[in-house]
Amino acid sequence: MAVDIRYPEIGICGLSCRLCPHYHTEGESRCGGCKTESRICAGCPFITCALKKKGIEFCWDCEESGTCEKWMNHREAGKMVDSFKCYQKLEDDIAFSQKNGVEEFEKAQKIREHLLKEMLGEFNEGRSKSYYCIAATVLEIEELEDALTKARKGSGGLDIKAKSRVLHSVLDEIAERKNYLLKLRK
Repeated sequence: MAVDIRYPEIGICGLSCRLCPHYHTEGESRCGGCKTESRICAGCPFITCALKKKGIEFCWDCEESGTCEKWMNHREAGKMVDSFKCYQKLEDDIAFSQKNGVEEFEKAQKIREHLLKEMLGEFNEGRSKSYYCIAATVLEIEELEDALTKARKGSGGLDIKAKSRVLHSVLDEIAERKNYLLKLRK
């Protein structure tokens, strides 16, 4: 069944590929999104069900979404644990997409991705990609913008490791104040 895929960087289940560490990997192991050709060939149960069997792009577009055990289990697990990708905002992202439309969700994710790329380009000492991906997922856009501004002001002339420590400190302070968790939940 052919599906017109309009949002390859938004997972069928509601996750944002744009904020995933594998999306920001250089080389052959880079993932271009959950609905790119290479991922569609993989064994994801949501791809098989939504795209291949039902011809829909998102689980919430399915008439069985309210009773689908697979999707409910995925969402419940996402409230408690992460994989290599942060699931902390999955429910909020699904609700936002359902209320405002996927196009508006994608606009916000593009802004978050742009800010993530700035963090990776200016402050990644080679060990912070996952941390910055989580921060880009969890913090509000304005908080990310403020953190980058503050880190830039506080890191002029420093080497990359010191610059990274400055941004980590700023992000950690926001996380502590707002009760955000900036690590994967295992």
